[in-house]
Amino acid sequence: MPDLESSNLELARRCAEHMFDSDEASKRLGISIDIPAPGQAVAVMPVRDDMLNGFGICHGGYIFTLADTAFAFACNAYNDMTVAAAGSIEYLQPVHAGDRLEASAVEEYREGRRGFYTVTITRGDDDVVALFRGRSTARSEPLLK
Repeated sequence: MPDLESSNLELARRCAEHMFDSDEASKRLGISIDIPAPGQAVAVMPVRDDMLNGFGICHGGYIFTLADTAFAFACNAYNDMTVAAAGSIEYLQPVHAGDRLEASAVEEYREGRRGFYTVTITRGDDDVVALFRGRSTARSEPLLK
C-alpha cells in the first residue's frame, strides 16, 4: 500500500500531466515540466533567437511566462483548480539566446483558498537571473474529472 507522501506526489504529477496536455503556450515555447514534490514545480525553457528583444537579450515577458508556468504547476498539485491572483518579478541579470532557463517554484504558504509561491529562475550555470513571487486562489473545483 503506497504511503501518503507517494500518493500526494502521484496526484500532483497527474494534475500536471492533465494541465500540460492542454497547455499550448508552454509547448510552443519549448517548456518542459517536472514535479519533484507536491507544491513544487520545475519548468525548463531554452532561449531562442526569436525570444530576444531590441537589445539582443531575452524579452522579460518570456522570463515572466516561464516563472508563471512553474508557479501554475506548483499551485495546482492538489486537484483543486487554482489560478494566479497576483505575480511580480525582479530581473537580476540579462539572458541571452542559447541560455537554458530553469524556474523552480516552491510553495511558501497555503491555507484555505490562498497560496503564496516563490520562483527562482536560473540559467544553466545556476546563476540566478530573476525572482518571482506569486499569489494563487483556489476555485474549489476539481482539476481532474
